[in-house]
Amino acid sequence: MIFNSMAFAIFLPIVFILYWFFPHKYRYLFLLAASFYFYMYMDIRYAVFLFSAAALSFSLALSIQKAKTSSSKKMFLFIGILILAGILVLMKYLGFFLELTGLPSPAIQFMLPVGISFYTFQTLGYLIDIYRGKYPAERHFGYYCLFVSFFPQLLSGPIGRGDLLLPQLKKVRSFDPSKAAYGIKLMAVGYFKKLVVAGLLTPTVDTIYNHPENYIGLVYIIATVMFALQIYCDFSGYSDIAAGCAKLFGIDLTENFKTPYFSRSIKEFWGRWHISLSSWFRDYVYIPLGGSRVNRFRHCLNLALTFLISGLWHGAGLTYLLWGGIHGFYQIMEVLFQKAGKKGRKDSPVKNIFSTALTFFAVCFAWVFFRANSLSDAWRIISFSLYGINDFSNYLKTAIICLDKSYSYLAYLCIPILLLVLYDYASLKTDVIAYLSSRKAGVRYCVYVFFLLAVLLFSEKGVSTEFYYFQF
Repeated sequence: MIFNSMAFAIFLPIVFILYWFFPHKYRYLFLLAASFYFYMYMDIRYAVFLFSAAALSFSLALSIQKAKTSSSKKMFLFIGILILAGILVLMKYLGFFLELTGLPSPAIQFMLPVGISFYTFQTLGYLIDIYRGKYPAERHFGYYCLFVSFFPQLLSGPIGRGDLLLPQLKKVRSFDPSKAAYGIKLMAVGYFKKLVVAGLLTPTVDTIYNHPENYIGLVYIIATVMFALQIYCDFSGYSDIAAGCAKLFGIDLTENFKTPYFSRSIKEFWGRWHISLSSWFRDYVYIPLGGSRVNRFRHCLNLALTFLISGLWHGAGLTYLLWGGIHGFYQIMEVLFQKAGKKGRKDSPVKNIFSTALTFFAVCFAWVFFRANSLSDAWRIISFSLYGINDFSNYLKTAIICLDKSYSYLAYLCIPILLLVLYDYASLKTDVIAYLSSRKAGVRYCVYVFFLLAVLLFSEKGVSTEFYYFQF
């Protein structure tokens, strides 16, 4: 079931109302049943993988905690990593590895359950935390199973941590109207990002990137910037809807995006983009490798390995591997060329603007490999992006012709993008939703009506496409 579907529009209000009618001791069972129904709505077989991952990690976590010796703890952790990560690798990457080695593909094609990368990482993180003694293992399988399957975050995260999410699932709480109202507004922002901005940009991006041989010049740059906005609005829109949906049940999920395109460095970008995943790689890959506590060469190697693995997590293909490698290279360059003694000094506004623009350009360059269907397509897009720039007037006209859009439509397209930029810019310093909620009723409702009109006016009617990150 996807968030932008009629099925979910019916499902959520029913689950929300019934949840608060149940006594506390039965709420987790109802929410667990609703979460499995949400998942099985897409394919009933998915539930087998989800339940198996929950049951295995639950039993292994208890075994790790009960183990008397360090070697026994390591053995149980190794079994968990081997099985959980092994299943993910087998289902997601077998074809890719066979293609690289030139071996024949198996006759049986594996079904890849939606969201398996996310809940596999969630269960692996939980096992590692138990092994490290960060918090005690959960002894109630029902609550743990809900931790793994909680429907708002199930398909595309954010990746939950046991010490943050499990206590909330078990806590006795009453319905909080203000929290629910905040959740609804946050969901509205997410739907605006998905249905309006991403919905408007996706057709153009798909047309150009799926047939790059038909285009040349500036249109590649425009399509790449469009994709940068599309994937941000698609994924952060999902995260906003997920977080807002969770608040309806009194639960706070990890914040997954913090205006990443206003970052002034690649390191800052990854502190703001897909935070639950980047922090997962930091805590369970980068730091165990030695992090920055080693010599400079090892530090750079740790960065490279972490981002290469991150690239492979996103997809079984050389384009994803190269995308991760590029971001690793960016991070290494920042480590090598960072200036000593700069700490605490404030940069000038002009330098901040330049750093933000340069970071956005670097991120967009890497997005070419992420979105391109092949390395040859990516190479064509990069090679011919500046073709004809010497005659700038013709360079611009060619792009307009390739886009096959009128000037009025392009101006129309800029309006929701401008609203997004203003919202993100304001979010740098304040919680926009909380700020609006504290204003006088007249001001609040004027903004709400304006926002509703914007959604109705600009959204692609009838859009029910899957979210981009479902494929990962």
